[in-house]
Amino acid sequence: MNKIYQKKHELWLSITFASFAISDEEIKSRLYDFAQIAFRHMKWIGTDTLANGDDYNYDRDMTLYKRESVFEILEALVNEVESIQSVYGSSVLADRIKTDDTYLLEYLAQILRRESNNKPVTAFNMKREWLDKNLAQDQIDALTLFLFEESYKEYELILVYAYMQARTENVTQYNVFSDLIDESHFHFKSFGDMMAKLGILALPRELHEMTYVVKDLKQFVTDGIAEEEAAKVMCKELSEAIKDEELSKFFDFINYQESYHIELMRKLL
Repeated sequence: MNKIYQKKHELWLSITFASFAISDEEIKSRLYDFAQIAFRHMKWIGTDTLANGDDYNYDRDMTLYKRESVFEILEALVNEVESIQSVYGSSVLADRIKTDDTYLLEYLAQILRRESNNKPVTAFNMKREWLDKNLAQDQIDALTLFLFEESYKEYELILVYAYMQARTENVTQYNVFSDLIDESHFHFKSFGDMMAKLGILALPRELHEMTYVVKDLKQFVTDGIAEEEAAKVMCKELSEAIKDEELSKFFDFINYQESYHIELMRKLL
């Protein structure tokens, strides 16, 4: 079961980062919908694994290749989706997952049939330019550092909260974890899209087991509140440093979201 979980984890990331990398808004949006479906698959596979007395982890074995066109990204995604089909086995859940994957393959085939969809991809070019923003180099540097640190943090939080949510029978805990997972998905998407615009899109580093196997919930939440406070400081500094009204307002918006995350975490205490 852990092999199935690992492959689904990798596919979730592959679809998610394909959606970040591609700039066409319609394709980006549809791919992100499929990524969220893949994340639900992870949740269901994890639940089945625990119900069978087994366990899973967040090990992964993948590379985010720096592809230069939409079709290169989608063709690689087709190969990955097709290769995972034999891993699912035979069950009601497996049938549901295979059906979802089949529909994803059909959608990808539709996109690949139209040559006009094959646009260049600049998400990996490392130019660190935001073409419709006149940002000074020090602002670009600050934004780059923030995005790398915070995209990893949001990825980590999604997985850590999901790991704990799957193992609690406390309704309050379950609901708070659910809210925090949803919020972190939004932040992860926002920061991933921004990284792609700058040409610096990259996978977050892999999680070590010590990160998500939480033995002291109170200490974890206390540390998490401190991390959220630090993120608020970074957002405030970025909002003040970046001389662009739209981006400054975005980071103010994220800052206030972090404030509510702290209130959610205090419920856990």
